[in-house]
Amino acid sequence: QVQLVESGGGLVQTGGSLRLSCVASGRTFAWYAMGWFRQAPGKEREFVAAISGTGSSTYYADSVKGRFTISRDNAKNTVYLQMNSLKPEDTAVYYCTIRSSLTPLRTVGGDYWGQGTQVTVSS
Repeated sequence: QVQLVESGGGLVQTGGSLRLSCVASGRTFAWYAMGWFRQAPGKEREFVAAISGTGSSTYYADSVKGRFTISRDNAKNTVYLQMNSLKPEDTAVYYCTIRSSLTPLRTVGGDYWGQGTQVTVSS
């Protein structure tokens, strides 16, 4: 059974930064693509960023490109999302997800999801 545990969310002012972390267990971490999705109140869950197993390929939603950076440390079974220049529209619950293939993860998400971590950006 795969477990994903996110942390690092919180309340930040517009223009501020946060770093989210997601620790995975139950799989050989380096074999799997990882991603971040988010869901704002009243909206559908949307793709934010994804990274391949080796970390050599990364993908971002247009809305976060240039502001967010996804990375991973396979020795720690951890994927990160560094979020800079945060805007009120980034307010959402952020979810970590894992899948064997990167392409479907970017569109529909992974096979397993974390419980989510709340990010709130005040104006």
